[in-house]
Amino acid sequence: MSEPISLYNSMSRAVEPLRPLAPPRVSLYVCGPTIYNYGHIGNFRTYVAVDLLRRTLTHFGYEVDHVMQFTDVDDKTIRGARENGVPLKQFTSQFREAFLEDAKTLNIEIPERTPNATDHIPRMVELIATLVDKGAAYASDDGSVYFRIAAFPKYGCLSHLDLENLVAGARVNQDEYEKEGVGDFVLWKKWTVADGDVGWDSPWGKGRPGWHIECSALSMEYLGEEIDIHGGGTDLRFPHHENEIAQSEAATGHTFVRSWFHVEHLLVDGQKMSKSLGNMYTVRDVLARGYTGRELRYALLSGAHYSKNLNFTWQGMDDAKTAVARIDEWRRLVRNLSPAALDEPPLLQLAADCLNDFNAALRHDLNANKALGVLFNFISTTNAGLHRGQYLPREIKAIDLVWTAVDAVLGLGDVTESSVPAEVQSLAEQRAAARKAKDFAASDTLRKQIEALGWKVKDTPKGQELTAA
Repeated sequence: MSEPISLYNSMSRAVEPLRPLAPPRVSLYVCGPTIYNYGHIGNFRTYVAVDLLRRTLTHFGYEVDHVMQFTDVDDKTIRGARENGVPLKQFTSQFREAFLEDAKTLNIEIPERTPNATDHIPRMVELIATLVDKGAAYASDDGSVYFRIAAFPKYGCLSHLDLENLVAGARVNQDEYEKEGVGDFVLWKKWTVADGDVGWDSPWGKGRPGWHIECSALSMEYLGEEIDIHGGGTDLRFPHHENEIAQSEAATGHTFVRSWFHVEHLLVDGQKMSKSLGNMYTVRDVLARGYTGRELRYALLSGAHYSKNLNFTWQGMDDAKTAVARIDEWRRLVRNLSPAALDEPPLLQLAADCLNDFNAALRHDLNANKALGVLFNFISTTNAGLHRGQYLPREIKAIDLVWTAVDAVLGLGDVTESSVPAEVQSLAEQRAAARKAKDFAASDTLRKQIEALGWKVKDTPKGQELTAA
């Protein structure tokens, strides 16, 4: 950690060296999903970028303490539970599990702690009470509690909005609102008939917390009153993160977050995702088209820096499929040649240069595109030598170790038998048996069946190899 990592800080709008409060520990809070539906690929662009950040920090020797909450109570979740006629917890738990499954598909490392908001209502009530006591919040005549924006002169410091030119609203009672509706925002919402059985007791009567207060309460609960990095999608910058700053700093009297990490939008064919356009895809939608989680992860990592809009296209997914296949072919060649029992060798100069360039790309604001370019240059350079057999065993092992270091950050993974669908694996085993019995007609038939399922089979001196077509 002799040279710090630099990250774009949305607060200062500049790339700055990371200066953790208590190195090597880095406290990282990321706004998790609202679990009322399946996450779409725009959501997962953010979580893949955060995963790259987390893996990069670990790569450079930091100890990441990462918290991501699940929002399981808000206007959307209550409405969804009511429309489906089930209790709130039953409604939201299915989407929590679906999110975790999709994250696993994309090889996203799960944070150390992933609390549900509803498990920490008393902590939120306590924080709201502190704000009321300090005059930064007030109970209204409608039984709700609001944050008083006038009590926080810094309001707007993150979003850099010209608040004087925005339409001011006396109070904003809903959990989400447009930037044109600046006003005192709700911390505690009075129970109404529409809430059904969702509600908790508080000093202000039965109700539930507003969306914004939960992240302040949970980040303080797990990471302390000041944290190193707070991340999320750019759409959360205002009002959600702006409101987090206001309520947190009004309560504690000091800085809430040292560095803000925002991931820009994912467009689809150059347009904003929306249900009306029919271009709002989930991870499961992408898999249903025959792509893998590894290929989708590659597409979300490449193409644009996390601080820029990324345009998702199906041609881009085809390109990702080609790129991952190229990595896989190189990995098979290395594995087939590399002796596993050797001690760690000194790196080739070529390998050392690759790691140095890879590290430099990541160290400067997580330049994933540049890092991938370094990897593919290394693949191109070593491929020829591997095919010609020009490397010594120790040199081949050094090449293998480069991939181990690189993939610990990129998270693309090696193709393994576990990556192959069970049906394809079964056909391959039958084909291997047919070839052993010299039943080549059956072998050809089974090959065609494997190809019809989107896989290629290659015969090598070490046996069959399966690759996605």
